[in-house]
Amino acid sequence: MSTLPPVDSTWLTKARERQRQLTKPPGSLGRLEELGVRLAAIQRTEKPRLGPGAVVVAAADHGVTAEGVSAYPAEVTPQMVLNFLAGGAAINQIARTAEAEVYVLDVGVNGPEFPAHERLIPARVRAGTGNIAREPAMSPAEAMAALQAGENAARRAISEGATLLAAGDMGIGNTTAAAALTAALLGLSASEVTGRGTGVDDAAYARKVAVVERALGRAAAELGDPTKADPLEVAAQLGGLEIVAAAGVFLAAAAAGLPAVTDGFPVTAGALLAVRLEPNLTDYLFAGHRSVEPGHARQLEALGLEPVLDLGLRLGEGTGAVLSFPVLRAAAEVLAGMATFDEAGVSEG
Repeated sequence: MSTLPPVDSTWLTKARERQRQLTKPPGSLGRLEELGVRLAAIQRTEKPRLGPGAVVVAAADHGVTAEGVSAYPAEVTPQMVLNFLAGGAAINQIARTAEAEVYVLDVGVNGPEFPAHERLIPARVRAGTGNIAREPAMSPAEAMAALQAGENAARRAISEGATLLAAGDMGIGNTTAAAALTAALLGLSASEVTGRGTGVDDAAYARKVAVVERALGRAAAELGDPTKADPLEVAAQLGGLEIVAAAGVFLAAAAAGLPAVTDGFPVTAGALLAVRLEPNLTDYLFAGHRSVEPGHARQLEALGLEPVLDLGLRLGEGTGAVLSFPVLRAAAEVLAGMATFDEAGVSEG
């Protein structure tokens, strides 16, 4: 039973009526108009405004890297966390231009604890997941702890001024976990959702598909039909700690009445999980972009979301989500700031 209220359709109607009265031909701003309407309904106003944003980059390691599914070694995960904190990653540059703060959530990195940093949120549930081809990723209790870590990180960002939130990800091997979790939640085959991730060659790609198939078979033996199982139990079998944390970020953003923006394949797997837990979350979700990962299109289709951007991205980190922030701000500003025909003294056609 969902405890998250749906967006009030009355505000959708009011916002669309205001949109119709603005000094432009109806529909001339394309999808920007409906984005503004949705933001207005979330904020319960005809004149929505968006201020600073934030991205919670959740980081965790994956035992499935032992199966040779990634082009990069597992030690890249902690190295990239340090890069985020030093401001040297792609997400740092994009966030700077998009008026967004970057928070780094260590929910499951396999390595020494990181030095204290003002933007580091230490909440390590365990040092990486189990190898999902051979064992569960985590226990249900650990999945709940990862979900709560994401929620707490989002609440901190909100308390420090965020008016829209995105989740990002860092975890070598996480597109394998995302493929397995997506296939399980949507009832799809491994080949329909598994892509090349960090850019593996043909042999490694075939191995990756086989690993996802093995993980799905193992989980089905434990759960039965995963599309009918408890979503957190499915995540405990197949997910990643950072994927589950991303679900928590989205749930906390929506609970606070804020728009929540998805990123690429692993983060959107978290969005799928979150929607299974709280179906009304879709009213608050925006898809920042469409990744080149084949499973991402299937995720967006299942969520009923059209991406704001389609730039051929496949990096993760929250980059595509945060890139969409200025577009979302513009959509809100158009609805809030444009004059109506009556206000401007302009004749309607």
